[in-house]
Amino acid sequence: MTQRTTEGTFCLVLHSHLPWLAHHGAWPVGEEWLYQAWAHSYLPVVDMLRRFADEGRSDVLTLGVTPVLAAQLDDPYSLRGMHDWLGNWHLRSHFAGERLKELSAYEHRASRWALDRFETQWRHGFSPVLRSLVDSSTIELLGGPATHPFQPLLDPKVRAFALKAGLDDTALRIGRAPDGIWAPECGYSPGMEAGYATAGVKRFMVDGPALHGDTSAAHPVGSSDVLAFGRDLEVSYRVWSPKVGYPGDAAYRDFHTYDHPTGLKPSRVTGKNVAPEDKRPYDPLLAKEALDRHVADFVDTVVRRLREIDGGLVVAAYDTELYGHWWHEGPLWLEAVLRALPEAGVRVTTLRGAVEAGHVGAPVELPASSWGSGKDWRVWDGAQVADIVSLNESVQKELLGLDFSSRTRNPVLDQAVREALLALSSDWAFMVTKDSAADYARYRAKIHSDRFSELAALARSGRGLGRATELRAADGPFGHLDARGMG
Repeated sequence: MTQRTTEGTFCLVLHSHLPWLAHHGAWPVGEEWLYQAWAHSYLPVVDMLRRFADEGRSDVLTLGVTPVLAAQLDDPYSLRGMHDWLGNWHLRSHFAGERLKELSAYEHRASRWALDRFETQWRHGFSPVLRSLVDSSTIELLGGPATHPFQPLLDPKVRAFALKAGLDDTALRIGRAPDGIWAPECGYSPGMEAGYATAGVKRFMVDGPALHGDTSAAHPVGSSDVLAFGRDLEVSYRVWSPKVGYPGDAAYRDFHTYDHPTGLKPSRVTGKNVAPEDKRPYDPLLAKEALDRHVADFVDTVVRRLREIDGGLVVAAYDTELYGHWWHEGPLWLEAVLRALPEAGVRVTTLRGAVEAGHVGAPVELPASSWGSGKDWRVWDGAQVADIVSLNESVQKELLGLDFSSRTRNPVLDQAVREALLALSSDWAFMVTKDSAADYARYRAKIHSDRFSELAALARSGRGLGRATELRAADGPFGHLDARGMG
């Protein structure tokens, strides 16, 4: 497709991530979270990208997929669970027909479509699907550290190991390591670029304020050749911000209101202060009208912003799970925007494509930063999560004190390191600070740190193979992980 590029360059970056959920509860937090995001975000977003690939379009968007999410989407246990979940959704759509006929028909079509896509394209996991999109250059893939830890709070040795384990895992699944990463939580501390350069990372994401608002180009960090791209918050916040955004429109489907007998969502947002029982029924036609308005608004916003910066670069970045899971109409909006922007004279490309187009500015010194509240580290290092911070420090101290000098692999140490990485996931502190299933998050941080300490003690005594084998059956991502890399 030939693009009429007179306005400037736009990059859409999607960050796909969920913590390791397999074997750790089902509802309301746990595997249900994985299956909902899979059905409502990953299936439709990937289907959209396959359509673009079939049309011959390249560099459509930059897709970040964390190694821990990729591991779940390839895991046989999760694949079986997902198939069961989709079948259950289809059955629930039939059951709803007794009371909610229009919703039943709508959900029947959606669940039948999802089952068809899963059974014909996903039964061997995500990696074959993802690799085809990477190989065709439809997308640029971003990787990251193995379990999505908040890197600024890691010991440099642990940080380097987690990043290498993540890049190695992506290389195994896709055929090569990615050139860029989504730095977990956009977390940065001065000097991290040196570790990125050593690991072969050429570019990473930060939030706009880390670049003091100058997001109209990528910038080399310090004296390195590693490039930092920043989110343009003026554009990104049109879709979703801490307070406002398109998904809150009264016509869109309400995420929080359930028909409890079926688990389906029958209502539209209606209003911010409207009680669930008073919300109006969902109407796809009204939602389509709102979507058309918001597509036009976003395109106008991008064009206006590009003119303000003299045709430079605009990077908008979001969680992939916003599209479909949290915002039901999101995948339709996404495709419409990616088709409308070229028609408005905007070059749509990837971070790689932006570099090739010359959108690289002067070197910068970045401050300690994140994309969390306050744009600092408070979400992951604040008073609310002092217990998790202390736990993480203890895990790292014990981890660094283990003996990794063996000439042969030690499955007990391998599993100990695996549990340590799971304990260090940034998700647990985030969920506590945001009061989102905080008890579950604290439980997950504690159970993985306890399992790590148990295995570490067994490894020091030369025992523990049976226990390591048992724990790996539940927490088994990154089968290639070799603890000797910590040595």
